[in-house]
Amino acid sequence: MTLVIGLTGSIASGKSTVSSMFDDFNIPVIDADKISREVVMPGEKAYSQIVDTFGETILRGDKSIDRKKLGAIVFGNEEKRKQLNAIVHPAVRGKMLKKRDNYVGTGVKSVVLDIPLLFESKLTHFADKTVVVYVDEQVQLERLMERDGCSEKEAYQRINAQLPVKKKAELADAVIDNNRSKRNAYQQLETLLREWDVV
Repeated sequence: MTLVIGLTGSIASGKSTVSSMFDDFNIPVIDADKISREVVMPGEKAYSQIVDTFGETILRGDKSIDRKKLGAIVFGNEEKRKQLNAIVHPAVRGKMLKKRDNYVGTGVKSVVLDIPLLFESKLTHFADKTVVVYVDEQVQLERLMERDGCSEKEAYQRINAQLPVKKKAELADAVIDNNRSKRNAYQQLETLLREWDVV
């Protein structure tokens, strides 16, 4: 029986750092962000739908989608954003589930679905267990400002655009507290995976 783990966090919580740690335990990770870039490549169904919906002005010279141009169209326009999500999200989910099922078919002990908006998109049913990478809001704010060079106001706006990480922690089956060192987070993950009997 393969244990499917849904991994999430909030912006600047260190989810990507924890996600990369699963490699040490030979647990494959299916990254929703990576897949969302794959499904909009030329030749993909979602790519054609995006071009049909938003026009060829969003394309670069090499016919790939200019994410900045597309972003400028959908940012601040709820209707257009919904149109884009209606194309991209089902394509990402379809590809994620296909990859998940392939891994389950090979009999791996565990597989991770790394989904930033796991709770917001109501995708917890894709996984058997959910894990949230948690940090205090102050730590999150400082890390985000340092990482992206944004102002405190901009950082707050981006943090507040997501479900609060405290709320996510309440909804999850397990929490990795990432307020301390990377080593500490790693130890918590190792303990958890042993508890769940997948390493």
